[in-house]
Amino acid sequence: MRLATWNVNSVRARVDRIVGFAERADIDVLAMQEIKCKPEQFPYAAFEAAGYHVEAHGLNQWNGVAIASREPLEEIEYFFSGMPGFKKGYEGDDAPLEARAIGATVNGVRVWSLYVPNGRSLDDPHYAYKLRWLEALRQHTAGALAAQPDLSLALVGDFNIIPTDADNGDPDIVEGTSTHVSPAEREAFQSLLSAGLTDTVRPLIPSGYTYWDYQRLKFPKDQGIRIDFVLGSKAFADAVSGASIERSERKGEQPSDHVPVVVDLDVADPDDDDVPMIFG
Repeated sequence: MRLATWNVNSVRARVDRIVGFAERADIDVLAMQEIKCKPEQFPYAAFEAAGYHVEAHGLNQWNGVAIASREPLEEIEYFFSGMPGFKKGYEGDDAPLEARAIGATVNGVRVWSLYVPNGRSLDDPHYAYKLRWLEALRQHTAGALAAQPDLSLALVGDFNIIPTDADNGDPDIVEGTSTHVSPAEREAFQSLLSAGLTDTVRPLIPSGYTYWDYQRLKFPKDQGIRIDFVLGSKAFADAVSGASIERSERKGEQPSDHVPVVVDLDVADPDDDDVPMIFG
């Protein structure tokens, strides 16, 4: 199985690029973030013509997540347990939920496509929401793995966190003044890993960024940051046989400001009775 995650920054604006990449790169499962549309607006036809099933979750022209898969998508969920909501100026615990998570099982692998809140600024209510959101995700993950220690689980997507200084090549992002690099955000990321997950890409790809701002020639200068991840449980990480960061997808006409991150998995064929399945 070849799994990719990509913040596409509007699926309707870039559908030809996205489907073209999925076909050229032989992607089996593509998790997308920031699709920026409601499900009824999603360009299903282009994906279906290329042989993909799609589940999309979007509430308006902001945020939104989706998963496209060559194999059927099962056990669809649109929010993880305990996921908090957000509404500016609203202090209650029942704030409306945003379209930031979709989960599905494909060939025994449980995949969550996630678009973690940005945080906006260190003194913005969105920053506190981001930390609550990450803690809820940690609790959900820990609970899932406690219930099923052998679960092949992948949390993939745009985490809007730069875990280490080695992942930051943008001189304008500075600890103390910027989100994404604050101690609290980095601690939240490490806590998520401590729940039973591994960064499956960095051991195989020791350098490289996944996002470059459109402004100030950040891409030609390679002033990027690494904020897109494939985090996997032990069962998932043990099956990873290769990885890539598709930097070339930042080039050309109308690119997203993010690029795809890809991992290859040695996953048993569920139709083959001679090999054990990975159960999700």
